Parts: sequence; C-alpha cells; structure tokens
Amino acid sequence: MSKSLRAALVCGGRFHDFDYARLELLKHLAEDPRVRTRVLDDWSRTDAWGAADFLVTYTCDLRPTPEQADALARFVEDGGRWFALHGTNSILEFDGAKVRCPRLAPRFMQTLGSQFLAHPPIRPYRVTVSDPSHPLVKGIEAFDANDELYLSEFHGPVKTLLETRFGGATPGFDPPAWNDDAVRPVLYLHDVGKGQVLYLTLGHCRGHHDMQPLIEHYPVIERGSWELPVFRELLRRGLAWAKSESL
Repeated sequence: MSKSLRAALVCGGRFHDFDYARLELLKHLAEDPRVRTRVLDDWSRTDAWGAADFLVTYTCDLRPTPEQADALARFVEDGGRWFALHGTNSILEFDGAKVRCPRLAPRFMQTLGSQFLAHPPIRPYRVTVSDPSHPLVKGIEAFDANDELYLSEFHGPVKTLLETRFGGATPGFDPPAWNDDAVRPVLYLHDVGKGQVLYLTLGHCRGHHDMQPLIEHYPVIERGSWELPVFRELLRRGLAWAKSESL
C-alpha cells in the first residue's frame, strides 16, 4: 500500500486570477492519488503547511509576517521542498503611476532566493535551457513564452535551469529600464539548509475582475504560459520534484 503525501497549496494575493491558477494546480496535484492537499489563501496557517510533506505556492503581493517568514524558512531548512510559482516573490506598492517593490520581507526573499523588481510589457520571449542534463529540464526544447518576464534580485546562489535574456524598458516600474542585456533565470533551484526551493517565474494569468480597484474591468483575459504544453510538463516535473521522486 502506497503512503499518502500531504501537500499544502497557498494560492492568493492581488492582480491575478487565483481561481483559475488554484483549479489548474489542483488538477495537476490530483493526478497523483496519493496526494491529499490542504488549500490556503494566505500564510497564516503555519500549522497546515508546516505539517505538509511539500509546499506549492502561487501568490502575488502576499506578505508573510516576520514570524510566518521564520516558519517558512524553518520548513525548508529542516528538509522541506517548496515549489514556488510566478509572483510568490513579489511585494508591490503603488506610487501614482509607478510600481515599487520595497524590500520589506528579507528573510522570506532569502528563503525563496530572489525578489521580483520589475517586468516589461507582456510579449513573447525566448526561454532556453541552461542545464540540459538536469532531470527537471532534460529533453525540454527552447520555447517562446507570452508571459511576464521577471526581473529579480537574487539572494544567495541559485542553480539556473531555464533562462532568458533581457535589457530594455520596464514602463510603470521603478526603475523604468534595465540597461544590461543579461541572463534572467526563469526556473532555478535554491538550497536552504537541508531543503530546497524550486522557483518557476512563468504562469501569469488574469481575468476581467482581477485588477480591481485599480481597474474596474480589465479588457482582456490573460492565460500566459498556462496555454503551453511545455509549461504543463514543467508543472508535472516540479510537482514530482516536490514529492522527492528521483529529480
């Protein structure tokens, strides 16, 4: 008889279609009948995700308290695996027409290995494989993602598995431009104590009502990389990694 696995899915925040992302992630989690998932919409239930075998997050501007950030760090340091998606590393504040990303949760970002700072307007960009021999990306071919291209600062060493390059304007953000055409990690591993974080920056999604109160009716429905078979394959591999299945 196979052993059940306890998953915690934290999905919530601002400016994204969390109903869509939550349902899609639950579908992927349900592909393995061993997995029993607790669904949460903030960081407050440290008892729930602290007792999980692995943690999956899809959030945006969801800020843990210092105590919750300490608990997240201990979860990974003690050997836990955390599969973090898209906006989990974001903190956003609006200053008129500008978006700022203040460094208000240092331990949280240190555990994740990065903090989001800006993205250019959504348009297709090329994603390439950094380490073709790694099981998480072995056999993955370069692909185009019509998604938010995350520009981040990094905390501690990360092992980049997928990457892109970018230098140019990031209108609406402070700073408004990134002048160096540098490598930008898209998928990376970050060691924390006995455990690891796997971060995938892809996965933007937004519906008509997800920019309130800034915009009453957002004009288009955005599904980003969710529409790509390769993104679904990366999700499956990420979840297999989180379950410690030979990846």
